[in-house]
Amino acid sequence: MDFSTTTTTTSTAANGYSSPRDSSIPSSFTKFNSALTAGLLNPMSPPPPPPATTLDKSSRASPTLFEMMSSESGSPVQIQNLVLPSSSSSRTTTSGSHLVISAQDKQAIAMQRISNLLVTRSPGNQFNDPASSDVKLTLSSKDGISITMCVHRTILVAHSRFFAVKLSDRWSNKQMVQSASPYIVEISDCDDVEVYIETLMLMYCRDLRKKMMRQDVSRVLGILKVSAAIGFDAGVLSCLEYLEAAPWSEDEEHRIASLLSELHLENVGATEVLRRVSAEGNHDNGGSNDEVLLNLLHIVLEGKDEKARRDMKTLVSKMLRENSSGNDLRKESLYLACDGCLHKLKRQFLQAAVESDLENVDQIARQADNLHWILDILIDRQIAEDFLVMWASLSELSDVHGKVPVVHRFEISRVTARIFVGIGKGQILTPKEVRCLLLRNWLTPFYDDFAWMKRASKGLDRYLVEDGLSNTILTLPLAWQQEFFLAWFDRFLNSNEDCPNIQRGFEVWWRRAFWRRKEQSQEPPRMRIIASATDNS
Repeated sequence: MDFSTTTTTTSTAANGYSSPRDSSIPSSFTKFNSALTAGLLNPMSPPPPPPATTLDKSSRASPTLFEMMSSESGSPVQIQNLVLPSSSSSRTTTSGSHLVISAQDKQAIAMQRISNLLVTRSPGNQFNDPASSDVKLTLSSKDGISITMCVHRTILVAHSRFFAVKLSDRWSNKQMVQSASPYIVEISDCDDVEVYIETLMLMYCRDLRKKMMRQDVSRVLGILKVSAAIGFDAGVLSCLEYLEAAPWSEDEEHRIASLLSELHLENVGATEVLRRVSAEGNHDNGGSNDEVLLNLLHIVLEGKDEKARRDMKTLVSKMLRENSSGNDLRKESLYLACDGCLHKLKRQFLQAAVESDLENVDQIARQADNLHWILDILIDRQIAEDFLVMWASLSELSDVHGKVPVVHRFEISRVTARIFVGIGKGQILTPKEVRCLLLRNWLTPFYDDFAWMKRASKGLDRYLVEDGLSNTILTLPLAWQQEFFLAWFDRFLNSNEDCPNIQRGFEVWWRRAFWRRKEQSQEPPRMRIIASATDNS
């Protein structure tokens, strides 16, 4: 932002603006809107092409806003060095259903907004009042917009440290000359002239809070940036108060945090604004992230409304998955929640299997579903190995698995199926002894419940589970593979529909066991090396 001051005696209009050099505007949109209103055009059709010649202003049905403002005598607004786009230079096209506006049209629209802004003045407000002003301030932007307005030195100096420094010495020198002409100030390379004008208007406003309530977050950020640049402390505080109370979108949240970090306004209230998105200093009542998330897990695990529990499990899993760092919830906290669910599952399952107490049998499926959810989180965070060791060792449950009605127990086999998928995808890595123990304890219960899982478990991917089981068996030594595949072969032939189809894994084992064994039994061909002698002569 460049700043320069000069004095002049050249006569200008009372409002400080020169008239446009060319007031002609494209008529294609006016004709298009008229035809559309009359029902002559399809609303999705493109606007008609611009005419070959520009219509004279007298041929229009009514004057445009710029013409009415330019024709008013004594109007406090004029536009300096503005050339409105003519029909030959403006290019407005449609791309599908989207209207593409040319740069000149965008500039014309911006100028109209600025003009409306300058003519809007409440009674008694002296902003842009040529009768009482003693400074003509010219603002220009990089895109060619230039605006001159009438302002007052006393107000600028009182509210802005920037203007206080720039006008104090030069103003004293000017008074010594005793020139009757207004003092001219020029500020070039403004990022947004419209925002700069709104910031200056706030200096003339008695109730900044009420004025700020009419703005949106994007505009307030622009005003905040200008206020900080010119040292307008009251404007900075008003913007920060607005941002602290107003709601933000996620895009606005990023822009606010970025701008406040850039402006370094911590000493004037920016820290309070950022408390909404920053965890620093917010642990007075909430505890650490780990404690908050652990409490959140317990609330979901113990919720009573099943539909709400499913929805919240999906939401929490999504939010935890998006945090790729994984430092928000400790491994110990997850396994603490897992131990609680497992303890309840064992108690209810043994009561139903040993004591035939089915009073709270619905808790078996509930706790198994909770364990399935926690297992998904552990696998996402690549810390599920301890869960596999723990689950493979639950022989006390697998031994009495058949004593509980399948309608209540099949959710347990869903946990086993999820472990098979994890092993088959390489998401859970444990020693072969642990994998073998898992199959010895839980494969038969898994076969028994497979038919019920297919019918009752929504979203179960049968083929994914079958591939996971095949790959799990294929990770074992060849002799152990033979044991499990032969047992499956016998069961599959006697209960085809109720048994998972792991034929692909069986074929792999067969080739490993017989084809390669046959190849190894054959004596490998001996390599013969023939050295040829060459005569160097």
